[in-house]
Amino acid sequence: MYISTAARPVKFCCPGVTGIGGIRFMNTALDLKEIYERRFNPLVEYRNSVWKILCSSFFNKLVSSDATVLDLGCGYGEFINNISAKKKYAMDLNPNMPQRVAPDVDCLLQDCSATWPVPNGSLDVVFTSNFFEHLPNKEALNATLREARKALKPGGLLICLGPNIRYLPGAYWDFYDHYIPLSEVSLSEALEIAGFNVVKSEARFLPYTMATKQPPLALIHLYLKLPLLWRFFGKQFLVVARA
Repeated sequence: MYISTAARPVKFCCPGVTGIGGIRFMNTALDLKEIYERRFNPLVEYRNSVWKILCSSFFNKLVSSDATVLDLGCGYGEFINNISAKKKYAMDLNPNMPQRVAPDVDCLLQDCSATWPVPNGSLDVVFTSNFFEHLPNKEALNATLREARKALKPGGLLICLGPNIRYLPGAYWDFYDHYIPLSEVSLSEALEIAGFNVVKSEARFLPYTMATKQPPLALIHLYLKLPLLWRFFGKQFLVVARA
């Protein structure tokens, strides 16, 4: 069903009790709100500035300006608000999400492992950053990948960023809501099982977190231009797959 906000309608999809992870996710939606506020609110302006750079200097090269894009587990919408695209969707369970994303973004408040309310074969790009590790189990991850595969056009891209367990064996678990340990290799295998063709796999891409360190924005521009630095500082993988 749709609920109204000051900006635009929001689609709210509540899975049935048999949905993978549905009850768990729906019961913790308000917890997500508290976690996001605790973790992100002190860094909202800085994070948005970082994502402006990431989109303008890197991701706009992967995403066409006339694409239809869905930001999966969008958080505060830093990616979807800054990427250049013709049609934008944001999916998350945080009830504050509609107030965080831009007015031109269609909001989907739902469990990502339930059926997505977009037509099959309608998306050019699904993007996700630091999200899969928060799913409760691999069954939920597998169901989410299947939904992404259905929603993407043939040849559409799934772009995945996430902390690489290979380089974060201890710090990975410093976030209370991390459940699934993933590397670029294990995620690539899961994607192939779901019917994707992995076209790019970087074991080391971005540093781990902006929660404790805030490098000057000029250094982020430089970092993206010098992949040699990724080998020393990168702790997050980048995996790109085609449907």
